[in-house]
Amino acid sequence: MKDYQTRSCSEGGFAGNDPSLGRRLSGGERQNDIHAAKIGSCKGAYVGKRHTWFSKHVRSVATMLAFVGFLFMLDSLMVSVFDSMSLGKNISTLTKSNDNHKEEGKPPVQMYGRLLSLASGALAEKELEQQETRFWKQPYATKASVWKPCADKKVLEYPAGRLGKSNGYIVVSANGGLNQQRVAICNAVAVAALLNATLVLPTFLYSNVWKDPSQFGDIYQERHFLDMMKEEVDIVKELPSRFQSLDTEAIGSLITDSDLPKEATPHDYLEKVLPILIRNGFVHLLGFGNRLGFDPMPAQIQKLRCKCNFHALKFVPKIQKVGALLRQRIRKYEAEPTTLDKQLLGDYISSNIPSKKPSNATKPPVKYLALHLRFEIDMIAYSLCDFGGGTIEKQELQAYRESHFPLLIKRLRKSKPVSTEELRKTGKCPLTPEEAALVLAGLGFKTGTHIYLAGSQVYGGNSRMHSFIGLYPNLITKETLLTPTELAPFRNFSSQMAALDLIACATADVFAMTDSGSQLASLVSGFRSYYGGGNAPTLRPNKKRLAAILYENSTIEWNGFEERVRRMIEEGQRVRTRRSGRSVYRQPRSPECMCRL
Repeated sequence: MKDYQTRSCSEGGFAGNDPSLGRRLSGGERQNDIHAAKIGSCKGAYVGKRHTWFSKHVRSVATMLAFVGFLFMLDSLMVSVFDSMSLGKNISTLTKSNDNHKEEGKPPVQMYGRLLSLASGALAEKELEQQETRFWKQPYATKASVWKPCADKKVLEYPAGRLGKSNGYIVVSANGGLNQQRVAICNAVAVAALLNATLVLPTFLYSNVWKDPSQFGDIYQERHFLDMMKEEVDIVKELPSRFQSLDTEAIGSLITDSDLPKEATPHDYLEKVLPILIRNGFVHLLGFGNRLGFDPMPAQIQKLRCKCNFHALKFVPKIQKVGALLRQRIRKYEAEPTTLDKQLLGDYISSNIPSKKPSNATKPPVKYLALHLRFEIDMIAYSLCDFGGGTIEKQELQAYRESHFPLLIKRLRKSKPVSTEELRKTGKCPLTPEEAALVLAGLGFKTGTHIYLAGSQVYGGNSRMHSFIGLYPNLITKETLLTPTELAPFRNFSSQMAALDLIACATADVFAMTDSGSQLASLVSGFRSYYGGGNAPTLRPNKKRLAAILYENSTIEWNGFEERVRRMIEEGQRVRTRRSGRSVYRQPRSPECMCRL
């Protein structure tokens, strides 16, 4: 009995000798009464000594626990603060709005709250289950890999402009931004070959929209271009002096877009341009853009276009060097260069790769998805669609149309209005950042996926990007990865900045677009098809089908949403030979551009 009392005193004394501790442990007065009763039955010779020891011990433990708890809370607070700061920095950097549109202080614009909630839950489950989406890989890799680049071979038996006697000089002034200008250069090469003419190195028109004074040599390597094309087309840097003093318009040698239809045929050039070329010795194609079709077209002319786009046009070292640095910053850890890397970055890709990896280099390079999100104010204003921003947004977009698109306003006044719902159903509305995020979530890309955003001017700024970054916070751009000093040489040259985006998109593990009609998306897709070897997946949503899926946003379950989105994307990834009338720059898989094994 004595032994039992001793043990019971020892076992009960820890809680009982410190009433205040019992109160903290139990959280109730009833437990304090029980402990008090135990104290009364356990008075003995050891109580005082143990009370002193345990009291001292408890205070030490309590102090240590409190200190650890404080550190834990401080750590959590700091992580939360830094995450918020990083998120805010990303939003402010990524969403530089047009000067005419101020988005500060606007609440987040959300059109699909229910689906976003479902997406957030689904992505959280995938994180716990460590699931990896299959869309990091190209689904039809074997079929894609049988197509190999081969447009660098000699195409014409005799160089155009030197076959017999040149019919004259073709001067081309290309309009638009980087991608439109690139297409214009390759089309100019094709026209020179078609008309047996000498091509003057194309110049770029200054645009009040792009505000970029860059010329050919500021973006592309002139010497490489001339050397690569000299076996095909006679190209000179300047128009001979005897023609420079002539009034081009007065003698009838000026040919504008209004003189040639869009996607003109070879017959159009032979009938309208060739007689002027022979008569005056030169023609000036002003504002030369989308003025040469793809079919019907002689196979040799198509091959010249591919040779020009995929082999002759190389970015200048300044762009390649910073492009390689951008790639390195995205990847974080060294990655083996792909064919795409080497073609776009030249010698600079090897300069960033050490001859021997350090022994502690165990981490793999970061995989990333590049997204071309076309949600600029000019595009969405022209679309006439409603994007859920309410009356203020409608007024802003209408004011922008009246200021920038007077011909559109004039046409609208004479035509029957089309509802925004009908425009969306027919796939004519640009995807919002929120819709793009839902598509990526539907494809199973984890919330931690690194996403490179091409371009930065998202209409609506913070209010528009809030939902996207809520699902995918690891959003990066050239502005967040490169220092102001590194970007300084490109700041006032939008085409050179666009070249960096093209490089980052083309060399990504996955490239996703929201508008398949854009020139950047078209060229990037083409490069990935031409040099990708079946290992460069591209995600291309069908806006009409996606609109039908999103129309059920209030009732559709997440599993059904995932299934339909994945099927839509997979069908767009099928390996197809270029169809008649389609661009060889975007779809190079054809006998005129690539070789099939």
